[in-house]
Amino acid sequence: MRDLTELTDVEEPSWPLLSEALAASGVSMDVLPADPALGRATLLQLQVTARSWLGGLVLNCGGLVLDSGWLRIYGSPAADTSTGLPGASADLPSLAEVNEFPERFDPSWRPANGLVVGHDVLGGVFLVNGADPQAAGRPGRPGEIVYFAPDSLRWEALEVGHGEWLDWFLREGTDRFYDTLRWPGWRAESGLLGGTQGLSVVPFLWSAEARRDLHSTSRRAVPLAEILQLHRDFALKLDKVDPGFFGSP
Repeated sequence: MRDLTELTDVEEPSWPLLSEALAASGVSMDVLPADPALGRATLLQLQVTARSWLGGLVLNCGGLVLDSGWLRIYGSPAADTSTGLPGASADLPSLAEVNEFPERFDPSWRPANGLVVGHDVLGGVFLVNGADPQAAGRPGRPGEIVYFAPDSLRWEALEVGHGEWLDWFLREGTDRFYDTLRWPGWRAESGLLGGTQGLSVVPFLWSAEARRDLHSTSRRAVPLAEILQLHRDFALKLDKVDPGFFGSP
């Protein structure tokens, strides 16, 4: 078990490089201010160093909100993260909240089957695999990012780690990743959501009707937790497989 100093006082910390990537990115985003105490507590519980992009992000950043609120990447937000603008920047939860960290440091606690690092407005989940993905019913290798796709209700291996995943979204944005899951005017809808809200789509994204004509679906803002629970329920019903923990936004 490493103490906080061992995790923070490292050679080549990632934050300068990550800050440069954020500044150079052409992707529209909000970079939220961090709560330093929360960042240190989160880093200690995670037992990752500030040399990793995950460690640098949770230690120095309140979170990232990309493409008009479409994608939320969790960090350690300050108590008042309001920018004066509507949307997810106003109330984004922390990585610790989403993953139900213990209130006080617990050296015996670990994320059971992986760490949820991001959600999209459709209820898609980005998770860093734990030590035994196969036992958790997930594809990919330990430490790799997997994605629970709302249009298939299954986990998909992205074959990259957290740093490469984050760098790809900062360079490329979300357009290519979500090219089949967007409709004209999606920015206007996602941009009005709070950080704990998502878009409920009816007919459901995994239905033949939605795949045939996504533009004609009906959409409304609901708590993101409600969408995640719906996805779990239908995954159990249709595939008879429990997809596991989706986080608590």
